[in-house]
Amino acid sequence: MAAPLLPHLHDPSALRQFDRAQLKQLADEVRTCVLDNVSRTGGHLSSNLGTVELTVALHHVFETPHDRLVWDVGHQTYPHKILTGRRERMPSLRQLGGISGFPQRAESEYDTFGTAHSSTSISAALGMAMAAKQKGEDRHSVAIIGDGALTAGMAFEALNNAGVCDCKLLVILNDNDMSISPPVGALNRYLAQLMSGNFYAAAKNVGKSVLRAAPPLFELAKRFEQHAKGMVVPATLFEQFGFNYVGPIDGHDLDSLVPTLENLKHLDGPQFLHVVTRKGQGYKLAEADPVAYHGPSKFDPAVGLVKPATAPRQTFTQVFGQWLCDMAAEDGRLVGITPAMREGSGLVEFEQRFPDRYYDVGIAEQHAVTFAAGLACEGLKPVVAIYSTFLQRAYDQLIHDVAIQNLPVVFALDRAGLVGADGATHAGAYDIPFLRCIPNMGIACPSDEAECRQLLSTAFGRDHPVAVRYPRGAGVGAVPGLTLDALPYGKGKLRRESKLSSGAGKRIAILAFGTLLHPALKAAERLDASVVDMRWAKPLDVDLLLSVARTHDAIVTVEEGSVMGGAGSAVLEALQAADVQLPVLQLGLPDRFIEHGDPAKLLAAIGLDEPGIEASIRARFDVAANDPIGSIPAGKTPSGAV
Repeated sequence: MAAPLLPHLHDPSALRQFDRAQLKQLADEVRTCVLDNVSRTGGHLSSNLGTVELTVALHHVFETPHDRLVWDVGHQTYPHKILTGRRERMPSLRQLGGISGFPQRAESEYDTFGTAHSSTSISAALGMAMAAKQKGEDRHSVAIIGDGALTAGMAFEALNNAGVCDCKLLVILNDNDMSISPPVGALNRYLAQLMSGNFYAAAKNVGKSVLRAAPPLFELAKRFEQHAKGMVVPATLFEQFGFNYVGPIDGHDLDSLVPTLENLKHLDGPQFLHVVTRKGQGYKLAEADPVAYHGPSKFDPAVGLVKPATAPRQTFTQVFGQWLCDMAAEDGRLVGITPAMREGSGLVEFEQRFPDRYYDVGIAEQHAVTFAAGLACEGLKPVVAIYSTFLQRAYDQLIHDVAIQNLPVVFALDRAGLVGADGATHAGAYDIPFLRCIPNMGIACPSDEAECRQLLSTAFGRDHPVAVRYPRGAGVGAVPGLTLDALPYGKGKLRRESKLSSGAGKRIAILAFGTLLHPALKAAERLDASVVDMRWAKPLDVDLLLSVARTHDAIVTVEEGSVMGGAGSAVLEALQAADVQLPVLQLGLPDRFIEHGDPAKLLAAIGLDEPGIEASIRARFDVAANDPIGSIPAGKTPSGAV
């Protein structure tokens, strides 16, 4: 057995000296490293097992980091991290203080562009390629796009631009779902290498220049070329954009990948290589069920994923999925829309039960929102299931196509607040600020699973756009009812009232927006503070707010969202409009990006857990530990309060 290669590989320069047999051995070692580490930390598995050979080939052929590799859908870059000096840090993957599960420029010079969602690679790589040309630098830029990312309009905008740019740009389509066409064995390998070679490119260009003088012959030759290519490759869509198209080739065959990449490296102009890979490659369980192994938690690779002995609490996503099916059975106008997040957004059962009312539009958030607007114009009731952070991509459509026309579209915003291991790129920190400034919009903030179902019913019953934001994972275990009963629109509820009488001292009211209600309630027990479940960030329950303001001496707002422009800011605006002057302390996500880590630890680190909420209130109101709030000492306006 050959000696292991990976432990002695500290950067990609050494693997450029490897022969083909060593590259294949290295690929096997990288795949084992990915499986071993992800099984211990959790993370994205199927997509990374599918990019092992492609990653090895890219770092073998190109002079990274001088040549730029730009990865799309950043969750397929674990092999890239392993080969670029981060193998020993893989046990810290997605952990607090550890390496990210996505490319990060601050983490490594080999991570040329940060990305986590999709469809940005071609634009970024084109920018890098044109910058190199402008500065007179001889370097290649390679965009690796896949996992559905080519369905986004931004990718085609970039292709349209790149096709008329004379630069060293290679776009690699990592087709890991066989969505265009499968490879066809040895003949395909030979033709792919042939079409990527200098002789073919030169002959093609000479033929074009000579035959253009005789249009009938030129058209005949063009039709013959398209017919010949059509026997072994997909339609020449990408050539119409101005690219030289090569493929499809087997993305796990280094004997095909390496020479094809070497040939493409020496061609002028924009090149497009189509490779076909398999999610979960090399691990039979992931190959058989790549969806289940897309982002697993910790597991034993020898056993695979096992169901827990006891049923876990329902997640908010599951609550939404069940509500969607129940409401669809009740109201035939309901249609469900997802931008390529069927599993993540909880629409699997809905698709099975209501296939004619289910629309997966691909990774195309802008289209999803305007498509929903079109459906609403015709009297249907669209529900757009979308992650909070992904709705940011459709902000223009949200305003112009939905809100201005006041169309009844429900936005089910999953992953509101912090998301843990996925980090800043996936955190739903900004939905309250960017939604509440839009006329006609409503924003619901359920505090638990049962309230989530009821507020979804409230949103569905409205004749204008409403967003319901809820976090990733399970709540406190509040079992939703089986009815479709709604809660009053724009109304909150007093959940705890301070026992202090009006003459006994200053009373504090905590206004909670969303699931932070529960740590706020626990903190309130020690502080003897009142607690209000506000439920709505817009419209704000002004009547309840002013009632609380009349009977309390200070207000604290708590939200798992950006404190700048968030629900706390809405409270300040309402108090100012009513000419009420009262100290207000705003607690929420600070003005910085929160990185990856365990959600509970992250909330604790920024003071949004029970001890943190209590400590912030005590510090601002200068109250000793273990004492109820009592009275604010004379002259002690809370530091930093408004």
